[in-house]
Formats: sequence, C-alpha cells, structure tokens
Amino acid sequence: MNKLSGHHHISMLTKNGKRNNDFYTKILGLRRVKKTVNQDSPSMYHLFYGDLTGAAGTELTFFEMPVAGRTVRGTNAITRIGLLVPSYDSLQYWKNRFQQLDIEHSEISTYADKDALFFEDHEGLRMVLLNYHGHEKPAHWQPWDGSEIPAEHRILGMGTVEITVRYLQRTVNLLKGLFNYTVVAEGEKEAVLQSIPGEVLGEIVVKELEGPSEKPGRGSIHHLALRVANVEELQEWDTKIKERGLDSTGVVDRYYFQSLYFRDRNGILFEMATDGPGFTVDAAVEDLGKELDLPPFLEEKRAEIEAILEPLD
Repeated sequence: MNKLSGHHHISMLTKNGKRNNDFYTKILGLRRVKKTVNQDSPSMYHLFYGDLTGAAGTELTFFEMPVAGRTVRGTNAITRIGLLVPSYDSLQYWKNRFQQLDIEHSEISTYADKDALFFEDHEGLRMVLLNYHGHEKPAHWQPWDGSEIPAEHRILGMGTVEITVRYLQRTVNLLKGLFNYTVVAEGEKEAVLQSIPGEVLGEIVVKELEGPSEKPGRGSIHHLALRVANVEELQEWDTKIKERGLDSTGVVDRYYFQSLYFRDRNGILFEMATDGPGFTVDAAVEDLGKELDLPPFLEEKRAEIEAILEPLD
C-alpha cells in the first residue's frame, strides 16, 4: 500500500509579486528557487520559495493576481501554514525580529502540542512557526547559505497545515480512509492527523466551523500539495480517488513535477505532486530563481510574457 511522505508544497494568492518577494526573501530569509508563471494563465507570476533547491516539503508558492481583493475568512478553506524552526530559542529570535520589523505576531504559545509563534504576512496570510525540538531534518532538505538569518534559526520547511471545514468527518475520513493518515488526536470539533506517524512533516489539523465559506483573495491559500514518490504512484492514486467517487484532473505534466488535482467533499483543493524532476531541470543550483524560467511549451511566448510581467528585483 502506497504511503504519502508528507507535504510537497502549498500555494497561495498574492496581489503584488514584488512585495511578496521582499517579504519571503528579505524578512523570512527563504530562497526564491523558481521565478516562473502560472502555466494555466501565463500572464501572472508563479513564485516558489524554499531551501537551497526548493526540495519537496520546503516550498511556499504564490500566484500573483493584481486584481485580488481582500480575503473574507470563513469555513471550507485551508487556513494556516506551519513552518518549522530548530528550537525554542529560534522562536524567541523570530519574535524579536518580527517586533523590530513591525510584523503582526503573537506571544510564544502552543499549537497542536508544540511551542508556537503565530504571525501574518503583509497580506494577512496566517502562519505559525513551530519548534522542531532538534529533530533531524529530512536528508533531502538542504540549507541555503545565502540567507541573512543565522543558520541556527533558519526556517527548515513545512510543518502542520490547518484546514477548516463545515463537516469535520468528511475531510478526516478522506485522509484516514483513502490516504492512510493516522489520527493522533481527536475531539468533537478538531482532529490532528499525520501521514508519517510521529512526524510533523505531513501533519494536518482539521477544524470544524459552521458558517459561510471563505471568499479567497490576497493572502488566501489556494491548495495543499501532498508528496508522492513518482508518476507510477501518482497514477495509482488517481485511480483510487476516482473509485471513491471524487473528480480528478488525472496526471498533469507541470515540467518540474507531475501532478493531479481533486477536491474533497468540503470543497478543499488538494494536489498530489511527485518529487522530480525538480527545479534544477532547467537551471543550475547556483542560478535558481534568478531568471524567468518557462516550461518548454511556453518558451515561444517568452517575449510576450516578459512584456506583461513587472520586474521583481
């Protein structure tokens, strides 16, 4: 039986690519590993941030939508992103940094049974830094030495992701019954599930909330991608998703990885994505994120696309 090996990436909406780039590279100290476009709508940037190579499980991605309005928060949405830092001292470092830079943040508290520091970016995207308690990071995560953040406090990768839904068991049953997640905590209105028992790398908190669905806008989360080893496994999952009565896009070639997309019965959009070939398929490691990279099928439109996009740097 195939097992998912954690989160692959998570994708959000931003109104302004330049301000987004400044926040995630200069304030959070992440590497911009790929500057490309939305393959389905190439007039907008698709920006990827992560570790040295943008390894699976470290990627935060953003679609630039200049017309995006404000997010009206509600249910049936992915509502928070956990990012792992090495220690409790790291949370204190980030609290002081956020205070100095006037970033919206909380006091250090707890979340999903972990030391936590809640914060928001400039567009209201809700995130939380989580103490990884000195756990050994995955071997494929590689630090980027170009970050101005001290090595002992740098963001490592993705941790707990929060999903808020109108009907709790619809999403819990999907994760547990189809994708073999383990329920590690459960109450009447909340459940915590892990794709790798004992590991936060694929942890999802599902919360129940009645009321209207979220209206997406700047700072909202578009979808969560789950990590799959290869295209053969992806095809097997495609079959299982359809057998469960859910609509799937089937396998889509995104050039940097292979994907499929589906919604659960609360309307949450999930992607499943393969590890490879990765962002070095069209750029050397040292050059990642510097130039506009396009998949081959868009290369003939490069001049047209570059004329539309505003420079980020």
